[in-house]
Parts: sequence; structure tokens; C-alpha cells
Amino acid sequence: MNNIPFVNLDRQYDALRSEINKAIQAVIDSKAFIQGPYVRAFEESFAAFCGCSYVIGCSNGTSALSLALEALGVGPGDEVITVAHTFAATANAIKHVGALPVFVDIEPNAYTMDPAALACALTPRTKAVLPVHLYGTPCDMVQIKSATSQRGIAILEDAAQAHGASLCGRPVGSFGDAATYSFYPGKNLGAYGDAGAIATNDDELARRLGKLRDHGRSSKYLHDIYGYNHRMDGIQGAVLSVKLKSLARWNARRRDLARRYDAAFADRKFKTILAPRDAVPVYHLYIVEVSNRDEVARKMEADGIATGVHYPVPLHRQESFRKDAGNLVLPTTERIAERILSLPICGELSDAEQDRVIESFLSVARG
Repeated sequence: MNNIPFVNLDRQYDALRSEINKAIQAVIDSKAFIQGPYVRAFEESFAAFCGCSYVIGCSNGTSALSLALEALGVGPGDEVITVAHTFAATANAIKHVGALPVFVDIEPNAYTMDPAALACALTPRTKAVLPVHLYGTPCDMVQIKSATSQRGIAILEDAAQAHGASLCGRPVGSFGDAATYSFYPGKNLGAYGDAGAIATNDDELARRLGKLRDHGRSSKYLHDIYGYNHRMDGIQGAVLSVKLKSLARWNARRRDLARRYDAAFADRKFKTILAPRDAVPVYHLYIVEVSNRDEVARKMEADGIATGVHYPVPLHRQESFRKDAGNLVLPTTERIAERILSLPICGELSDAEQDRVIESFLSVARG
């Protein structure tokens, strides 16, 4: 019996092999290796997919966050409110621009930023809020915007795991001043290497971001501002353009798989993601809480099934952020960090494979 990987990139590539190989060869033949027409074509297509006016491709999701924060005017002495239940890149980017990450708790249903906790954390030094649409589940952007609307605070949406998710009929990434995306290979829309992007409807912000990612220049040897080398490679743009055409179908399949998991676990009352009302999640990850996580992971590994833990150590407990966080206590974040387990989910997972996952999980898991 074959093993079940956490994400089946081999199967995904096999389905697109001819088109992917043709796109890569076209980049090689044209020598458009950095930015160029293939990146521009992807930027335009992804902007349409996201419902935004502009997409600025860049080197990875972390550089997207750092560039966006800088373009929004965040810098030393500023505070940026975010969550500790996320990958370190979210808070690393805040530190990259010299600002202070202020961690708030998550709400227990969707595992995303608690708007009430955000409201309590606002200070005169708050320059921006960085909500994370974690696991492909939209944050409650209506309440987050309500908490910040009268204060002139920028909102930067971390949509690294939420390509195609929506709330109240609007794509995530369209609620704030800008949104960032990661195209790490395992994402719902993944490149064949590192790549990222920033989406925005702001003309001036888009122009500034375009310069910041490319040495601050307005033409080949004219540099208007200090900038960086965070450009997207042509091959990544070409690969992403091919894969973008399948993204809506892959996301729909993820939602189907999530519903099957939910139905299988309902009788045993396992806690899983509960998205906000009017949200359409894309299930980058499928999370379930258990009281015997290590035992479950070992049993499933023995059955040839890969699992994951996202994320076992909250950022306010990490050595790199301990000085910033001090003795901060985040009860919900800390509780679930000891309980959550990620099960296989991707557009290529078959019903039969998922049935094996469910059987193995239920044979040992306790709520």
C-alpha cells in the first residue's frame, strides 16, 4: 500500500507536466530569467484572480511582507499588531523594518486574530495591523476594520495561505491597504522555488513597491529611492501562470475534502476549523485538535500517512521574540499549540486515500 504524503506535488506535476515543461522552456529560450514578460503576465492574471488592481511579484512571501510594511511607512518606533499563532515570517518582517511586533490572542473557532484582543492592544504607537488568514481561513476583517477605521492605522493582510479565499463575497486581500502572498511550493498556489507577491488597489503604493523590489529604480540606471533585490524569477512567473488556471478547481477539491473530514469527525466531537459566517476558506491546512497528538502522529506515520504540526511553539515563546513579548500570556494560542494536528489535504488527495487517513486517525485519536 502506497504512503500518503502531506501534499502530493508529484501527482500535481504529472497532471500538468506537458504545460509546465513548455512554459519553463519558453523562459529559457527567451532568456527572460528575472522579471520580464512572464512575470508581468502572471502579475496581471493574479491581480484579476484576487480582485485587485495591482500585483507586484517578488522573491518570496517574507520579502513581500517586509516590502509592504516599508511601503506603508512602518519603521523604527512603530508598533504592528499581529498574532503569535503563525509562521515566524509574519513577525520577522515586522522586525526587518525596525518596528515592534505586538502579539494578540486568536479566537478559538477559526484560529485567527481576535478582533476584541486587537482593540485592547491599540496604542498611539500602533502604525499597522497584520492579520493572518491562517490555514486558508479568512479573518473577521469586518470587525478588524471596525476596530481600526477611526485611527488611520494601515491594514496589511497576510494571505500567504489563503489564495482564493473570500469573505462576504470579497476576496481576502481586498479589505486592507495591501495583502501579501507566498508561493512556497507547498502552498495552494505554489512555485517551483521561492516566490511571493503583494496585491493592492493603491496606485502610489503599487508604484513604490515596484521600485522597492528592484533597487529603487524607475529605469535601468535611475534610482529614485533606496531599494532591494527582491525580484521574481521568470521561470516562477511562468510556472505560476500555468498553475493559476487550476487553482479554483484545487481549492474546491480542498473544500470537499474538508467537508468529508468534518463529517467523519462530527460524532466524536473533535474540534476543527470553524470559519466565520459568510467566509469561503481554501483549507491550505486541515487542523484538528487532539489530546494525544504525539501518539496519533506516531500511529499515522506507522500507517504510512504524513501529518504535521502548525505551529507547536507560538512566536511569543520563541527565543527570537521573547524580549519583545516579555511575560505575555495568550491563553487560546498556548492551549491549541499543544493540541493541533494537521492532516493531509491537497487537490490531488483521493477519496480512498482520505478514507485511510480518517480510519488511521480515528483508531487512536482522543479529543
